[in-house]
Amino acid sequence: MLINRKAKKRAKFSNMNIGKDKLVVYHQPKNPVSEVYRTIRTNIQFSAVEKEIRTLTVTSATEGEGKTTTIANLAVTLAQQDNRVLILDADLRRPKVHKVFDVENDQGLTEILVNKVDPKSLIKETFVGNLFVLPSGVLPPNPAELLGSKNLVKLIEELKESYDYVLIDVPPVNLVPDGLLIANIIDGVLLVCSSGVVPVEEAKRAKELLVQAKARVLGVILNNVPMDTTNYYYYY
Repeated sequence: MLINRKAKKRAKFSNMNIGKDKLVVYHQPKNPVSEVYRTIRTNIQFSAVEKEIRTLTVTSATEGEGKTTTIANLAVTLAQQDNRVLILDADLRRPKVHKVFDVENDQGLTEILVNKVDPKSLIKETFVGNLFVLPSGVLPPNPAELLGSKNLVKLIEELKESYDYVLIDVPPVNLVPDGLLIANIIDGVLLVCSSGVVPVEEAKRAKELLVQAKARVLGVILNNVPMDTTNYYYYY
């Protein structure tokens, strides 16, 4: 038993470098980018004056805008406040959360919604204290149907009983309807827009789609803005 515990400890220590490029808040807490993520956390908490925010979706208009990186770093900042935080990967088309935190993705959300597997058995502990991941699981042929089911609503309510915050990663809203199906059953939505990547009209369309879906849009995060023209330091 002692040998197994030591092996487990070594495994967790080695995993700390897996998401190094993505988890700037964890690996570089004094980086200015990390401070901005903490500011986003504070702004979200301030916006909860009228209604408590415990479930949150981060999405984007198109691919490659940094929504998964944003949700991962935001989750770390919340966990560092001694909150129990769960990231639910509801991107059932191109899931990435399990890669950031180096956890298995053989089973997850799909198995819970389809086969009614106990969520507790599939939730993964990460190398970040207080932070857990429920991966996507096997990619289904009908993601929108699964995410629009009553089973997902029931699951989210169940998760809220065990976690202070449930953050949900979803596909870009301009490409597929998946994120819109979730947006109106949770407390808030953040829209990530990448400077120089997403056309202005596409960003506006994403916001309009969220409003039409009756989502509570908390704000927009302008990502990858070159603040210094001499060395193009990327500021989030």
